[in-house]
Amino acid sequence: MQEDRFGKEKLLNSSPASNRSPQTSSRQMPAEGYVFPFEKLEVWQESLALTDYILGVLERLPQNRHIRIVSQMEGAATSVPQNIAEGKGRQYRKEFLQYLSIAQGSLYETVTLNEVFRRRKLFDEEVCIEIRSRAERIDRKLNGLKNSVRGKKDEGSVRG
Repeated sequence: MQEDRFGKEKLLNSSPASNRSPQTSSRQMPAEGYVFPFEKLEVWQESLALTDYILGVLERLPQNRHIRIVSQMEGAATSVPQNIAEGKGRQYRKEFLQYLSIAQGSLYETVTLNEVFRRRKLFDEEVCIEIRSRAERIDRKLNGLKNSVRGKKDEGSVRG
């Protein structure tokens, strides 16, 4: 066994798919060392956990079926935390707000694809409910963060 940079144990020479389950939580911060500013954001942590959950569910689907829609779901889900992180790294609040809006659009795409998967019976009802519930929490947090960032008086940096 070996610990990864987030303090989770993992088997050496094992594939990432074998260590991931839909119940895995990625909300742990690095045990020690540098923490990037975006890693402190709850909305980033929760969106990363949702992404991990969705990827775990997608890995259980039969291979070579629905490749395009699976790829779209992977892209949409991973885009949410990526855009939050990229926006946090921008210099100006206006840029951060733009990336938060892009992240929210990707979240809405994820919710839409979740509904497609539900209707096509590719995801169990419980999985769809869990994804939607998490997405609703993330959406509220994105709106709150956007309002908070808008409320600041000066056009200073968002980093840090």
